[in-house]
Amino acid sequence: MQRTLEEFIRALRAADVRVSPAEAIDAARAITVTGYSDRELFKDALCVSLAKSPDEVVRFDQTFETFFTRERLSKAATPEEPREDRAEDERGQSEEAAEGSPLAQMLLAGDAAALAQAMEQAARRAGVAEIRLSTQRSRMTRRLLDEMGLAEIEQIIAAARQQAEGRALAARLDDRRKALVADAQAYVERQHALYAAGSAKSLREEMLAKKALNADGGIDPVDLAMMQQLVKRMAKRLADRYSRRRHVANRGHLDVRKTLRKSMAHDGIPFEIEWKLKKIEKPSIVAICDVSKSVAAAAQFLLTFLYSLNEVVDRLDAFAFSGRLIPVGKILDDHEVEQAILKVLQTIGFQQTDYGRALQDFSEQHIDKLDRHTTVIILGDGRSNFAEPRLDLMKQIHDRSRSVIWLNPEPESYWAQGDSVMYRYARFCHVAKHCNTLAQLERIVEDVLRTYVPH
Repeated sequence: MQRTLEEFIRALRAADVRVSPAEAIDAARAITVTGYSDRELFKDALCVSLAKSPDEVVRFDQTFETFFTRERLSKAATPEEPREDRAEDERGQSEEAAEGSPLAQMLLAGDAAALAQAMEQAARRAGVAEIRLSTQRSRMTRRLLDEMGLAEIEQIIAAARQQAEGRALAARLDDRRKALVADAQAYVERQHALYAAGSAKSLREEMLAKKALNADGGIDPVDLAMMQQLVKRMAKRLADRYSRRRHVANRGHLDVRKTLRKSMAHDGIPFEIEWKLKKIEKPSIVAICDVSKSVAAAAQFLLTFLYSLNEVVDRLDAFAFSGRLIPVGKILDDHEVEQAILKVLQTIGFQQTDYGRALQDFSEQHIDKLDRHTTVIILGDGRSNFAEPRLDLMKQIHDRSRSVIWLNPEPESYWAQGDSVMYRYARFCHVAKHCNTLAQLERIVEDVLRTYVPH
């Protein structure tokens, strides 16, 4: 049963239920107390030990039912009705043919329990639980059937067909063989759902993390929804990592002076320990996003990413522009992120880009939001349609802020071509990087957070 529990935990992890080694040990100890005879008690013991949130409980229930449900085998394990008209020599041939093949004996007898047990043992030998891709299902099914002894059944059928009196036996065995193949396919499909769904999803997410945000033809709606969820998970992962670092930083060191001063009221005995405290700065971020047609998708993901970091960002002020610049913080506060970004794009997106005009609007109306603790993140391609770039205002933003980070979805080789003035803006940026995938975006924002964590 230990191996079964290990395989079940693998299935849970594939279903995005995180199970640590300590939790796996707790589950093993729990079921040694509850036993296996009471299904509901067994399930509850595992659920309490392994599922840690309402979402994980739902995924646990689905995985448990799929893993521990044994579907009844089809016609392959259906006992045949005894027939009076069946010749004695035919029954004798059936018994003689089955003597050399345990699988043939089980098929002819319709022994469902024995067939189910044989299939699970064969699946373990064939390594069906190692399935990762949907393209492996056919190969795994054939390997499973070979381990069960299907080749012997096919030989018996071929030999029986060569004799007139054996054709009835061949027909019966062939029907059972086809049903067995269908049962094996269903079994492998269930193993794929248990073990490969998470792997396929992870592979898909890895590909989407590297997908260009301004790809020609846009992003497929199905991929868009998955990428938005991926952005939120990236943000949560960074938030958790930052919180752990902050917790370590808050421990500090023993403050000897304060501890001795407190101990004077207790005859010098240090009943109250005082620790040195470190001031932990949470980042203040100003995001300025170009939402013109060429970079609208990248801006959407940047805003989603930043707003998912609310728990570690002290202050986040977001602005969007195509021609004129407007604050979009209120829109994002009043709506869900997806609807809010759509509203921003409808309000100001897809207009003719004018970086100089946008910088002037920011300087005249919002420059007081910048101080020495503020990081400015600008997302745009630096193409201003040959308008005045207002480098003086860019220098002013640089001088007032802690750092300026420019994320450009175009490669650096394009920064001086056509109407792009990115190479001129780059002089007033602490960091200017090509950023056109979610993976790059995560790495850059992580670098921003790291600069605020004391070491």
